[in-house]
Amino acid sequence: MAKRRTELTEKKIAEMEKEGRGQGTGENYKPWITIQDFPSSGLVTRSKGWKTKRIHHFLSKLERDYFYVLEWNRNVVDIREQYPLTREDTLFIAENKGFKHPTDPKSQNPIVMTTDFLITLSNSNGFTHVARTIKPSKELENERTIEKFEIERSYWADRGVDWGIITEKEMPKNMIENVEWLHSSYFEMEDLPSSTLQTYIQQMKTFIQKYNTSIIEIVTEFDNKFQLDNGMGLEILKHLIARRELQVDINQKIHTHLWCEDVFN
Repeated sequence: MAKRRTELTEKKIAEMEKEGRGQGTGENYKPWITIQDFPSSGLVTRSKGWKTKRIHHFLSKLERDYFYVLEWNRNVVDIREQYPLTREDTLFIAENKGFKHPTDPKSQNPIVMTTDFLITLSNSNGFTHVARTIKPSKELENERTIEKFEIERSYWADRGVDWGIITEKEMPKNMIENVEWLHSSYFEMEDLPSSTLQTYIQQMKTFIQKYNTSIIEIVTEFDNKFQLDNGMGLEILKHLIARRELQVDINQKIHTHLWCEDVFN
């Protein structure tokens, strides 16, 4: 994990609470930790969510990969990353179990522990929550890491929330690569009126049904026919897949050289 930009003091924690971090749901949720809390690093990224319409903050590539899995899951209705745990409770759990509570390396102040994702699921019984911690598999045998996991597990168990660890071994590689490729195309395109986009969408659906050729040939022909900038046809097609208006097997890698009949169901 990247190192924090400034030491975490009681004053800093109070400021973060006052900012509303860790509070709210959906578009109004503010993660406890943001990428601004860390020096510039390739480890941290952010992305606008399909479900929440807000910017999500990820402290590792593995966290971002899992986010893509959640984005594609129809049952997921809210994703709250870097979710803070009540510090009084984690301190109590740590003391009871004889573990040292995590502290800031500079100030030695007890930190506010977080769970990487608190996820809201919609099902036939209403809404449920699950908590997921993301970790590389090679770190699971570290004794100190296991102690922190036990604090986290006990915290969520006390609240009746299912908690689990996700490693890269549980990540569906093709799905993640596909959703990463599609992700920025989900939202409507800048400088393209909604009514115009809808016209192009209908035309693209016709193209897909009419021509039996590769994806790249379809979108190139589309750009030429409507005198669009190069790549616009592909963006429209990706928008349709992201919105599930074109059905694909998301677990099969989408390559633009593939024929349409082999990609679209």
